[in-house]
Amino acid sequence: MAATKTIDITTTQNVTIEYELASLRERFLALFIDGLVISVIMMFFFVLISSIYSDSMYEETGNMGRIMSLLPVSLFIAYQFLSEVLANGQSLGKKAIGIKVVRLDGKHPSIIDYLLRAVFQIVDTLFSSGIIGGLLISSTSKSQRLGDMTANTTVIRIKYRLHFLLEDILKIQTIEDYEPQYPSIKNFSEQEMLLIKNIISRYKKYPNDAHRSAVMDTVKKCMDLLEIQEAPKDKIGFLKTLIRDYIVLTR
Repeated sequence: MAATKTIDITTTQNVTIEYELASLRERFLALFIDGLVISVIMMFFFVLISSIYSDSMYEETGNMGRIMSLLPVSLFIAYQFLSEVLANGQSLGKKAIGIKVVRLDGKHPSIIDYLLRAVFQIVDTLFSSGIIGGLLISSTSKSQRLGDMTANTTVIRIKYRLHFLLEDILKIQTIEDYEPQYPSIKNFSEQEMLLIKNIISRYKKYPNDAHRSAVMDTVKKCMDLLEIQEAPKDKIGFLKTLIRDYIVLTR
């Protein structure tokens, strides 16, 4: 089984977060679902146009045939562009699979970025039957097709799974052997706990000022949410305790 590709993205707050890249299979399934949606939209347009124009009008209007032939491509590009703009980097297919578009520099993708991605679908997907896009996604380190390369984007997974070190879990034999110190932590989401874990990991790997500041900000935010008055002396130990409590209370 192929190893999951990951990518480090530094946010605008100088916090580096590791994400799992969407696989070729996931991106293909998302595109397949989008294709079904586009097919339904296309059928609607064909029925609408056919009801407006009679057969004689089709014959008299020579450009009508060319317009109809361009309609599928136009709808495909328009759908890809508008769906990602309106749904924050997720078409219906991407939302169903649990993946989304992000910029490699941590900024929010702009309308131009989404437009570039949509336009290059012509080369990546339509005119090459998906071969170019598939080859590039499989072979590049950041899983980028041409549209991603021009827009400085890639596609990541957002269906997070919590991965804790075995040694952390083995320290907790049973819920009777360990009493959580912060019961309210169970109200946190898995995404929030994953972010805390990533911040700890990044600080241990790169103990610089930016990650030290990220740890401090995270501790302060958690204290506010958990209504803790006294600041913990061991900031990393405090965050690890929150993770341990979360495992016990939610497993």
